[in-house]
Amino acid sequence: MYSRIAGTGSYLPEKILTNAELAEKVDTTDEWIVSRTGIRQRHLAAPDQLTSDLALIAVERALAAAGVDKSEVDLLIVATTTPDNIFPSTACILQNKLGVHGFPAFDMQAVCAGFVYALTTADQFIKSGAVKCAVVVGAETLSNLIDWTDRGTCILFGDGAGAVVLKASEEPGILATHLHADGRYNGILKTDARPKQGELVGNPFVYMEGNAVFKFAVKALAEVAESTLAKAGLAKSDVDWLVPHQANIRIIESTAKHLHMSMDNVIVTVAEHGNTSAASIPLALDAGIRSGKIQRGQTLLMEGIGGGFAWGSVLVKY
Repeated sequence: MYSRIAGTGSYLPEKILTNAELAEKVDTTDEWIVSRTGIRQRHLAAPDQLTSDLALIAVERALAAAGVDKSEVDLLIVATTTPDNIFPSTACILQNKLGVHGFPAFDMQAVCAGFVYALTTADQFIKSGAVKCAVVVGAETLSNLIDWTDRGTCILFGDGAGAVVLKASEEPGILATHLHADGRYNGILKTDARPKQGELVGNPFVYMEGNAVFKFAVKALAEVAESTLAKAGLAKSDVDWLVPHQANIRIIESTAKHLHMSMDNVIVTVAEHGNTSAASIPLALDAGIRSGKIQRGQTLLMEGIGGGFAWGSVLVKY
């Protein structure tokens, strides 16, 4: 039994913040940002938009694309770093907004690797026979964690949501997955604030050591791509599309080079979306499918890395 992608959907908030607008707030330029990250703009949630609101629209679009009624869903996983509340989970809130109930719904926290972690988990539920139709969402309102005076981080992140409907199938779907984590690097990329007796203790904004993150990410993503292909018994040349986490164009280019892939076979949305953490891969996947680039029967490699460090990849026959 396989889990196959039946449909995808995404949502980006209406407000767009360009590099030029950012340059009016901090000491930076459009040229500097583009040359180092590939980012030209990012979307920001409205003040009254919660992560579950973004996720709801993405899920509804994914269900419509899959031709699946919400009553058929029997598992909901939300990958997010920016939940609506400390608790209950954003997944439970989203389940209620969808108007369905009873089946398991929970959040997955692996930051930018959250979607591959959640997709892998849903795949295991389906392969075991526990569920037949799962919805996996990556959704973020990262703008709430951004210090808009810190030019090293405020240029990078944006808000958005992407969703995938997985259904049980006898036809090949998810072929192999690989997940990793190494907590020794937990201080390199973090937001370490926590509530304590009515006060917020620690830094409530994103902190990142950019060079250290870059070096680790390039090596880890190259290795996890190879191990995932080996697990499936496939060669690098068997991959039709790379759908990577959209953090930095230089990391994406490095991964493509390692796989001997042309950038023409890489789905790139970082220029328009920025880094949307757990929403990044499903946003790119939906863009690739709706643009007509990704076709049924093709082999896709999705991979991402985030704070923790946590990283992983999913190999899919679409």
